[in-house]
Amino acid sequence: MLLFGTGGYICVPVGIAAKKKKVPIILHESNAFPGVAVKMLSSKADKVLVGFEDAKTRLPKAKEIIVTGTPTKVKKIILKQSQKQELLKQNNLKENMPIVLFFGGSQGAQSINQSLLEIINQKKNKNYQIMWAAGPSQYEEIKKDLKEKHGLNIETIENVKIVPYIYNMEEMLNVIDLVVCRSGAMTITEIANVGKPAIFIPFPFATENHQEYNAKVLEKVGAAKIILDKNLTSEKLNQQIEEMVKDKEKLLEMGKRANTIAIINVEQKIYQEIKKSISL
Repeated sequence: MLLFGTGGYICVPVGIAAKKKKVPIILHESNAFPGVAVKMLSSKADKVLVGFEDAKTRLPKAKEIIVTGTPTKVKKIILKQSQKQELLKQNNLKENMPIVLFFGGSQGAQSINQSLLEIINQKKNKNYQIMWAAGPSQYEEIKKDLKEKHGLNIETIENVKIVPYIYNMEEMLNVIDLVVCRSGAMTITEIANVGKPAIFIPFPFATENHQEYNAKVLEKVGAAKIILDKNLTSEKLNQQIEEMVKDKEKLLEMGKRANTIAIINVEQKIYQEIKKSISL
């Protein structure tokens, strides 16, 4: 028997009970800034597995910390030219113009969406294409806003493709040039795996501001820029995008730097640590 905890408040009482019963405890922390539950239980756990190296110094009471990375389905893949062309065709995107991917998770991100609407309405994206996952809950509202206030048909805006959700995110991440998004642990992991440059707008109400700490993991290796949500405007966002997409070589270099923090065989590493603890 073994307790494997990934944080959350329910993890604390269960972890305390496991310790009293002398059940081995392994914790996994995906974020660069560990959550309250993991910090509380770190001294009781046999080992703490972390997604990012940065988390290690923030768990001073842990007995053993191992950087395993965080499991995710999204990996770096090499698409055939025909596959890439088909994907771009399906989304009305061109090959010879930078593509910037915007998303805010399954529910979208209101501040990012608002800045994007202004960029689109004012036709600021003359030098790049927009691939935008607006979020299922906001897509219809955005469609209505574009039509009623600006006379724009969501299906025919030049250099813009707006969808409720991207189901083939692995493929899409592998064909775009730049990502603009929030900075949850899974998102950081996926962007590092694929090796793409990013502009992060951390969710300002995340517990203990952990999204900003996540974003800094890629910023400090020169793979990303950060715009705080309170400072976000369409002008600032567009200016940062324009500055980055004008230098294709620099974008590629930033992508390579992102890939330097990627960890391979994550699931196998975690499995091996579980095996070791069970056999003790």
